[in-house]
Amino acid sequence: MRPDTSAEYVDHNAEAARLERTAGLYPEDAEHLLLQAAAHLELADDRPRATSFYDRLLSTPSTLENPFLVRALKAANLWEYGHEAEAKAIIEGVRAASPRDPAPWVIVAESLESHDELEAAQQTFTEAATHLLTDVPEPPYATHPVLFGRHRVRRMLGLPHDNWDALADTLHSSPVSLDELHDPKRVWSLGSDNPAELEAEISRLRAELGTYREALSRPFPVAVLHWPASELAELVTAYPSLAEEYPSHEEHLATIEGSLRELAASGTPNLGIVTGTVPSYEAFAASEGASPGDASLLPQYATTLAARGRAEAWPPERGASCWCGSGRGYGECHGGPDA
Repeated sequence: MRPDTSAEYVDHNAEAARLERTAGLYPEDAEHLLLQAAAHLELADDRPRATSFYDRLLSTPSTLENPFLVRALKAANLWEYGHEAEAKAIIEGVRAASPRDPAPWVIVAESLESHDELEAAQQTFTEAATHLLTDVPEPPYATHPVLFGRHRVRRMLGLPHDNWDALADTLHSSPVSLDELHDPKRVWSLGSDNPAELEAEISRLRAELGTYREALSRPFPVAVLHWPASELAELVTAYPSLAEEYPSHEEHLATIEGSLRELAASGTPNLGIVTGTVPSYEAFAASEGASPGDASLLPQYATTLAARGRAEAWPPERGASCWCGSGRGYGECHGGPDA
């Protein structure tokens, strides 16, 4: 999410302004776009203005998909320009709320870590792991930074390995072990004149860079488009030609689940669902110079929503509500064996 590109190659202020304008055109995507804009402002060292973007989003918390992520980013930013007390208060609020999304946990824990609050960082990572991963057979990819960050901080504190650390070791795919990467006594290349130590450090840095690149290169989800019942009714009323694509809402939902299961069975990774709205779809069609009644626009619209960060991972985590919006658990709804 963070556009970590050198200011030598990117005008971060101009990019933030562009994203702000785009948010005005696509209000349904404002949260994602304004968070990117705030990140550019942080990189431009305009942290007060970045905070104003976070405050702008938080002024209407009921409309946010992930208010805890916004709060976590605001806290990390505030601490960087001297507002430690306010940042810590927000961090405690995020921890007390125990969000289900791993990202806020990682952001506040890493903020504590970067300011040498290692005990608090370790406790935060541990709370996150306990809350998100207890009785979970396979940790979702999004939770890996929780385990890796916890492992790193515990190594700096000199704490012995426990079960969570062992799990982090098994999830780590780099040829250089986490213990070696997180060794607090690690000899950095600039501090050594020993060729063997220099070569070893280069290997570690290459391993870290490879892991970072792998995380950045994860593709957008293969996203399937979902229309809530009211939106689908409005869509086919306004554009009757799409009724062939969507005979009924029940069939539409069944097709989504069936398509995703087929993709999963074929080995397709990183699957997701994007939820459409008629105004957003009409705006997309206008931007493409096409008619909303053209069914060939639908997969392009889904891909565009995914690229804007609108995709929700499929299948939902165990115990989570079904993606269809029924309010029932996924396992009791479309995730059941008879779905």
